Amino acid sequence: MPDTDTRKALLEVDDVTIRFGGVSALESVSFDIKEGEILGLIGPNGAGKTTCFNVMTGVYQATSGQIRFDGRPLAKMKRFQITKLGIARTFQNIRLFKSMTALENVLVGVDANSKVGLFNALLRTPLHRRTEAESIEAAYALLDFVGVGGRANELAENLSYGDQRRLEIARAMGTRPKLLCLDEPAAGFNPAEKQRLMDLIRKVRDDGYTVLLIEHDMRLVMGVTDRVVVLEFGRKIAEGPPAEIRDDPAVIAAYLGVDDEDAS
Repeated sequence: MPDTDTRKALLEVDDVTIRFGGVSALESVSFDIKEGEILGLIGPNGAGKTTCFNVMTGVYQATSGQIRFDGRPLAKMKRFQITKLGIARTFQNIRLFKSMTALENVLVGVDANSKVGLFNALLRTPLHRRTEAESIEAAYALLDFVGVGGRANELAENLSYGDQRRLEIARAMGTRPKLLCLDEPAAGFNPAEKQRLMDLIRKVRDDGYTVLLIEHDMRLVMGVTDRVVVLEFGRKIAEGPPAEIRDDPAVIAAYLGVDDEDAS
């Protein structure tokens, strides 16, 4: 079925291959993420999902192929440059500064794009003080947005697991990204927490962000995404709306470990 979505492609993965030694972690993978959508990237363990994330965010360089963001090739860019360009991510394993408060963690993200130089910071010039006040206001707003505003001054390590997950999303949003990449954000969540997460992801999109979601929980993926890309053994095996992906024999076979003919 032809793609009738006329929205601009914000990120384009074009025939990307990445090899470690003689092993292909991704093999000729292509897809795009359109502005304002929630795209799910799914597949069994070892399918290459996180490797794909890592190529997008500068952790790995592609062996061949190209990734473009907002029309610009990402090859050779360092991670901080990709962040400044407008891509932010969370991680499978929470990576907060646990001895810092929730507010301070978000300020790390907010200050990532600060244009106030060392001179202004050392002398605490009016520009520095004004920028600092604006950053603190923005950080409080993000904490409220994700639902942990009441715990702004608590150490990150003292927050519940769910609040730590939400805090990591707030910190990523603090960099003011165009694309927010969430790597298994529902890991360890109970059903009620997963529902809250789905509501938050929709809220993030409605606030003007584009979202890329890696997630194993199929109910969450099918309930919140606009479109889904499926990987298996480093190759793309399916792409389409959630309803189509749910009934795709190749996807069923990949998850159940049966032949396509048996799944159809």
